[in-house]
Parts: sequence; structure tokens; C-alpha cells
Amino acid sequence: MTKTITFIAILLLVTTTTIEAQTTNALDQQIKNRVASFKGRVSLFAKNLDTGQTYALNADERVRTASTIKIAVMVEAFARVAEGRAKWTDEVVLTKEKKYGGSGILYELSDGLHLTLRDAVNLMMLISDNTATNLVLEVLTTDAVNARMESLGLNQIKIMRKVGSGGESKAGKDPDNKRFGLGMATPREMVLLLEKLERGEVVSSAASKEMIDLMKREQGRYAIGRSLWDVPIASKYGALDHLRSSIGIIYSKKGKIAMAISCDDLAEVMWSVDNPAYLLMSELSEILVTGLTG
Repeated sequence: MTKTITFIAILLLVTTTTIEAQTTNALDQQIKNRVASFKGRVSLFAKNLDTGQTYALNADERVRTASTIKIAVMVEAFARVAEGRAKWTDEVVLTKEKKYGGSGILYELSDGLHLTLRDAVNLMMLISDNTATNLVLEVLTTDAVNARMESLGLNQIKIMRKVGSGGESKAGKDPDNKRFGLGMATPREMVLLLEKLERGEVVSSAASKEMIDLMKREQGRYAIGRSLWDVPIASKYGALDHLRSSIGIIYSKKGKIAMAISCDDLAEVMWSVDNPAYLLMSELSEILVTGLTG
């Protein structure tokens, strides 16, 4: 009887492992078939936070982050407030010298405007305001952001400087890192950061939830989850002339899928919501949600 039960258990394990392998191979083939025709370099990592199943493609490659590094800045702001070294009501002041365009609204507003630290963090995350990001970094410093990431075991997530220029971190002064511009990360570590946030392990359970809720309100769903309008998503996207990046958690009915996708070396400059990289990331996110919850 015992031998029979043991045989059945082994058979079930082998069968389950075979099915999982077939599913992974099918997902891998589907992803690679779609990426093959894309004119650019694609790196991604995705994880079902409920089952632990993952998918990786160049997942440990260091990539340019563009504005997705602002997630790390947000984390340091929440940590600083939790530690009592800053208050959400602390004021930052907008001046002509501090304005930086590219994305956001503060660049268009009057000099002398007073905002709270929390206002600036919200603008940084909700509409990716570059000026707001720099105002926040004046309070935090880039080195403090990097130190916070290191304390979480995320050694590849680095901010190099303020948006545009100035405020260089130690990592940003390294000649080897100049090519990354604003920041660098690996898709795997970005997903790990998302996982820690979702599990309530960053700063505190309450702060982690607040940060996830803030990311759920990002005003622009151009990339991952673009076609999934009825599905909650906590996200942050970034863009440069030849780069598109998108990071987030898709809260599908079958599971929470965290993913980080980077598309670099784009063939042409196209500042449109229909940029081929955005469309690719949208398709890949659908494939990953299906493939990692099947």
C-alpha cells in the first residue's frame, strides 16, 4: 500500500513538473517569436507573486531606467518620513532655476510656488513630473536613494543624478555608468522591489500599501496593461528618445503578475502613445499574464 501511494505521488510530481515545463517552453516560444520582429533590445522579468512562477529574458542585464527610477526615489521619501527625518508637510519651493521640462506640469507654473513634499512626490509618481522629482531629490539626495536600495538588497538599482543634470551620486560619477543617464537597474531587481512593496516589506506594511496605491493612480497606461482597462495595475513608465520602460503589477483575476520590461536601442524617435515599444510591451504583458496564470 505504501509503495503504491509513493508511486502515485512520484507520478503526480513528474506529471506536474512536465506540465510546468511545457507551459514555460510555450511561453518562452511565444515571447521570443513576438520579440524577434521588434527593432530594438528587449529585456524583461516577470513573476506571478501568488505562485512564484517566473519568466526571464535578459533579466539580469543592466538597463537604462529613465523615469522608472522614480520608484526608488518614492521609497526613500516614504522611509525618510517614517524615520521622522522629514514631514510630508515640509515645503519645497518652485523657482525658475529648478524647472526642468520633458514631462509634468510644474515647468509651466509660476515661480515661487510653494508645495509640500507630499505634493511633489505625488506629481513625480502620478504624472512623472521631472521638476517635482528634482525638488524631492533636493531634500533626499541621490546617494540616500541608492543607500536605501542597497539596504533592501537591491544593489543594481541606482539613480545617477537629478533629471537633466546636477546632484550626481557616487554611482553617477563612475565613468562606466554615464551611459545609463538618469538611472540603471536590472528587470529582475525591479520586480523584486515591486514584490517587496506588494508584500508590505518596504518601510512598513502601511507605507508599502500607500506606495502601491499611489502607483495604481499613475495617469497614463501606455505600455504594460494598456489593453486591460478593467484590471487594476500599479505601474510606472519611462521614456527617452530611443528607450521605453515599463514596470508594474497587474492584478489579474487569476493572480498578481509583477513585471519589468525595457525596450532600448529603438530604431526611430517617435513621441507617440503608439510608439512600437509601447505596443510591444502591451502585447508582452498580455502574454505574460496568460502564460504565468495558466
